[in-house]
Amino acid sequence: MRVAIITDQHFGCRKNSKLFHDYFLKFYNDIFFPYLEKENITTVIDMGDTFDSRKGIDFSALAWAKDHYYDRLKKMGVHVHTIVGNHTAYYKNTNDVNAVDLLLREYDNVTVYSEATEVTIDEWLNVLFIPWINQENEERTFKFIQSSDCHCAMGHLELNGFRAHRGCVMDHGHESKLYSKFTKVFSGHYHTRSDDGRIYYLGNPYEMFWNDAGDRRGFTIFDTETLEHFHVDNPYTMFEVLYYNDESASLLDVRPYVNKIVKIIVKNKPRPKEFEKLVDKLLSAGVNDLKIVENFELQESEDFEVEESEDTLSILDRYIEESETELEKTFIKNLVRRTYQEAVQLV
Repeated sequence: MRVAIITDQHFGCRKNSKLFHDYFLKFYNDIFFPYLEKENITTVIDMGDTFDSRKGIDFSALAWAKDHYYDRLKKMGVHVHTIVGNHTAYYKNTNDVNAVDLLLREYDNVTVYSEATEVTIDEWLNVLFIPWINQENEERTFKFIQSSDCHCAMGHLELNGFRAHRGCVMDHGHESKLYSKFTKVFSGHYHTRSDDGRIYYLGNPYEMFWNDAGDRRGFTIFDTETLEHFHVDNPYTMFEVLYYNDESASLLDVRPYVNKIVKIIVKNKPRPKEFEKLVDKLLSAGVNDLKIVENFELQESEDFEVEESEDTLSILDRYIEESETELEKTFIKNLVRRTYQEAVQLV
């Protein structure tokens, strides 16, 4: 039997942005639901952060989630196992009050897990579901992990040594050795795919911020008999980068950029009027947001060079690591990462 695993859907994200919900819906209508129907998949495992804000829900976001996701799953006869994540737990130190339990009680096909629970999938495979670990449940959860005889675990884990997003490897969190007894571990929480051959962070279904651009997204299919899994990629993107060098700009097909967030990085602009024509062409086509970066030449020294393929956080981390300072570099990197993430979410 095959089941679908999806995580970190963040319904209501970006202040309940219609642009992003329309983008999400294209994925669900064109990729996710057709795949479930074609492969006759009747079990979905949601590994946390289904909704974006742990403090509340916009009514229109809730209506969107019910109309376009939960109602459709119920009509299809799909059972949903939902694990509480940090974004759906109201308090930071307990999972007792959580969005998925409060908002989805009307759905008899949705089961919510706020405590570590062993669940039988496909009538024979026992899986340990592990919701967000916090101060109140940490000791109890780790005892449950130690006593469990399940081959697989699925949760919303914060482990060090895995990529939180492209270019950023977490250097805090729990140790992965805590889960060494399991044959396979799947987790949500980090939005990019990353694994060590046994523990797999599956990533979220779609791009939500600039640091997601160019990163593979989608959902996962898990075979309960062979314990094998594979990803089903989401081909749709939201963020696009254009490198402008004044070569055939007038011939650019702007249709792929409609309703997207676009950044133009100007490398060479000898004919400003031609560049203005390109900008007008993109705006007229219906680009949702356009940013222009004209001073892309970063100051480099003989000791520190920047590769265009590197993302911003990778550059910052490496610069801090290579800098000569008596300050604690891990503290500086974490501070810079948090500041960067907050800034990105405002854009």
